[in-house]
Amino acid sequence: MFGSNLRLITFDVTNTLLKFRSAPGKQYGEIAAMYGVLCDPNTLTTNFKTHWHKMNQEHPNFGLYTGLGWENWWKTIVKCTFKDCQSNLNDKKLDAIATHLIEVYKTSSCWQPSHGVSGLLSYIRSRGIPMGIISNFDPRLSTTLVNTKLRHYFQFVLTSYEIGIEKPDPKIFEEAMHMSKLKNLKPNECLHIGDTVLLDYLGTRNSNWHGILINDKDPEHLKKKYSKIDENHLFSSLHHVHKYFIENSNEKLKAQSLC
Repeated sequence: MFGSNLRLITFDVTNTLLKFRSAPGKQYGEIAAMYGVLCDPNTLTTNFKTHWHKMNQEHPNFGLYTGLGWENWWKTIVKCTFKDCQSNLNDKKLDAIATHLIEVYKTSSCWQPSHGVSGLLSYIRSRGIPMGIISNFDPRLSTTLVNTKLRHYFQFVLTSYEIGIEKPDPKIFEEAMHMSKLKNLKPNECLHIGDTVLLDYLGTRNSNWHGILINDKDPEHLKKKYSKIDENHLFSSLHHVHKYFIENSNEKLKAQSLC
């Protein structure tokens, strides 16, 4: 399916390598309670989603392009999420909650590896194929990967904020090829694994890479909505990707020379 000449495999992070341990509203509520602020977790989750989408539209790439900056971007979301729950909260307390949340979301208190992560990454490494990260994420990502014990698997971590380019722009995939430091690397020797159709799968395919889409919810709906998805590229988990690689290892995952 992917050919025998793969020389680079990259991954998305959120909902691919890592998942939230709990919904944002629950995590926000637990931290806020430490500061004497009590809000309904379901309301906080709804508010969070509303302001996350709003900020992505008004200040894309975590505020990089508009000069807001990623920390202020997240603080704005946190403050608005809580103010929609309790309008009388003072800014000093909200700022303390936001700062706390920014720090805690670097840790394994908020993130956990997705099903099958360690097995798949260990297998790919055993085949001698370099791996990297391509994620629309802020600069905390490398620290987060260290704290969730995944950073050591990857030759590079490429975030949209630090590089100034977001998926699905083909330039971010070109930059990943450059960061791999693999000589004479071609797009059709690269594979990206992610969970978002437009950003990961179609973005990858439009860059002439191979792509795998992770989706465990409604694959039939996805295939109907996006006719360009090859059902052979659709997997319910990284565990099933690992299983596929093992079953096809002789002809599908042949490690190439790095020079």
